[in-house]
Amino acid sequence: MAASNRMMLGPLVGSIDQGTSSTRFLVFNAKTSELLSHHQVEIVQKFPKEGWVEQDPKEILNSVHECVEKTCEKLQQLNIDITNIKAIGVSNQRETTVVWDKTTGEPLYNAIVWLDLRTQATVDRLLKKIPGKNKSFFKFRTGLPLSTYFSAVKLRWLLDNVEEIKQAVGDGRAMFGTIDSWLIWSLTGGKNGGVHCTDVTNASRTMLFNIHSLEWDPELCQFFDIPMEILPKVRSSSEIYGLMKSGALTGVPISGCLGDQSAALVGQMCFQDGQAKNTYGTGCFLLCNTGQKSVFSEHGLLTTIAYKLGRDKPVCYALEGSVAIAGAVVRWLRDNLGILKTSQEVEKLAAEVGTSYGCYFVPAFSGLYAPYWEPSARGIICGLTQFTNKNHIAFAALEAVCFQTRELLDAINKDCGVPLNQLQVDGGMTNNKVLMQLQSDILCIPVVKPSMPETTALGAAMAAGAAEGVGIWSLNPGDLTAVTCERFEPQINPEESEFRFARWKKAVMKSMDWVTSDISSNGDSSIFSSLPLGLYIMSSMIMLIGAKYISGNGN
Repeated sequence: MAASNRMMLGPLVGSIDQGTSSTRFLVFNAKTSELLSHHQVEIVQKFPKEGWVEQDPKEILNSVHECVEKTCEKLQQLNIDITNIKAIGVSNQRETTVVWDKTTGEPLYNAIVWLDLRTQATVDRLLKKIPGKNKSFFKFRTGLPLSTYFSAVKLRWLLDNVEEIKQAVGDGRAMFGTIDSWLIWSLTGGKNGGVHCTDVTNASRTMLFNIHSLEWDPELCQFFDIPMEILPKVRSSSEIYGLMKSGALTGVPISGCLGDQSAALVGQMCFQDGQAKNTYGTGCFLLCNTGQKSVFSEHGLLTTIAYKLGRDKPVCYALEGSVAIAGAVVRWLRDNLGILKTSQEVEKLAAEVGTSYGCYFVPAFSGLYAPYWEPSARGIICGLTQFTNKNHIAFAALEAVCFQTRELLDAINKDCGVPLNQLQVDGGMTNNKVLMQLQSDILCIPVVKPSMPETTALGAAMAAGAAEGVGIWSLNPGDLTAVTCERFEPQINPEESEFRFARWKKAVMKSMDWVTSDISSNGDSSIFSSLPLGLYIMSSMIMLIGAKYISGNGN
């Protein structure tokens, strides 16, 4: 019976889903798209200074090894033969930047996470080199505005501030990559012949990549002063990059690679021009497929590469709205304010009141991304009264995610000219039914959630299984598995939705221009960073002596 069950399963595909908050390894049936097993490990985010966000690349790599081994153990307990795993795909948090030593295999600094703000001074310095300080100067080449968000400025900061990296570059030992590059290089042998590559979707998030020629751009590298020899080779999203060199899956090809949001677009099967999805993870990302045409936004959206599913296949583009803080606001309520014991508790707290009672939360912890691109903004909670309690704040936090999505949807509707009549959603937060109903209410359109929410991992698995030389997953429209979905319909009238959205926009305006001076390069925005310490102490002593003198005369 066990043998016949193994026979019936057919070929399997593994998927490494390395996100900002956690790493997971999932295994899918290539014929049915069924998720068979998975394992998840939470990743530590480090905040060494205000505005800084880092992760340990070794911890990330070890978490991948752990997830692969644990998932394989679970499959064996289910009597599933792991030799049926014929390919592995990689999906990853984008923009997060790693530099490592190719001779030792060791990272030369922590990974600088996409949310990190330390590079604002670097951005300001680079803007001075651009005519009219135009943030969108490279938009038609890269699809992106000059921002702390993208990898080029993070790499520039590392080259300017980390002596070990400067030395390694000079010695020809340094390699740069986003998380996908670091993982693929390490898993395919590392210092013993590891493959140094990335795919077009991840490359398109660096600001060093020409999204039309599909090559690293020498002029962009010159502008950022990045040596091109440290960059990975750019490949398609679906081809064999190399073989696993250790662990239970030794010898299995890694044959799919997509930045997480592109992977979710593929996993949601948004292959047609005009199809869109919204992923609710650490941040919130709304992508709309624009086919083989790159569309440039007039409303604050990014132009990005959606996928290139094979060496000889065409590249497809997407318009993207990016929000920095979505699920991260729930984590903040849990870890920083302590009003939640678990992230899941936010749904219960919000459901108990069913309203924010006029409280609005703008979680601009890393400034505002689309459609504003305003690094000076900071988080605010406003509309508080003596009646406000933690339940209202929890509700306002969920509402904030929905309002931010509404802003992205409005921008995409304006740019595309044809309003979306429903929103396909995925990501960890979509398990929250209060959030999903709120989202439908605020958008005034249905929200559609697939019953299998692991679409990011599924997209990477599809790319891996479809790769030339693997060929076990068909991407022909007629062969794709029908997806069962849960639907959330609007339950409030449009007038109430518009009123609440207008109040939210008012709160957003209040969050702007909060940081009036540059964050210093070391992230210290205290008084000591703007006044010489000696002068500060001396003036304090003079005031103290003066006060004692006056006090003495008064007696």
